[in-house]
Amino acid sequence: QVQLVESGGGLVQAGGSLRLSCAASGRTVSSIAMGWFRRAPGKEREFVAHISRSGGTTNYAEFVKGRFTISKDNAKNTLYLQMNSLKPEDTAVYYCAVDRIGSGSTYAPDFDSWGQGTQVTVSS
Repeated sequence: QVQLVESGGGLVQAGGSLRLSCAASGRTVSSIAMGWFRRAPGKEREFVAHISRSGGTTNYAEFVKGRFTISKDNAKNTLYLQMNSLKPEDTAVYYCAVDRIGSGSTYAPDFDSWGQGTQVTVSS
């Protein structure tokens, strides 16, 4: 079983940047496909980004393409989400999770081992 712990959230002005981290234990990130999701107040959880087991394939929600980058650091056993050009509508709790199927799913029920989340707040 994988344990995931997110960090790096905070308060930032619109146009700013943050880098979220997701530290893994129990398995190596190089052996699993992973994703980032977010949940804004009053909204459903939504897919943000996905990275394959090898790290060679990534996939993004349309609303973050060109602004966010998902990556892995195998040496640190950590998943990252670099977020640039942040907008107030990016305000949400961000979660990392393991893609159980490893097929590049964007569907939350296909993921498990969810972290506790990290709050990102973007002010206008």
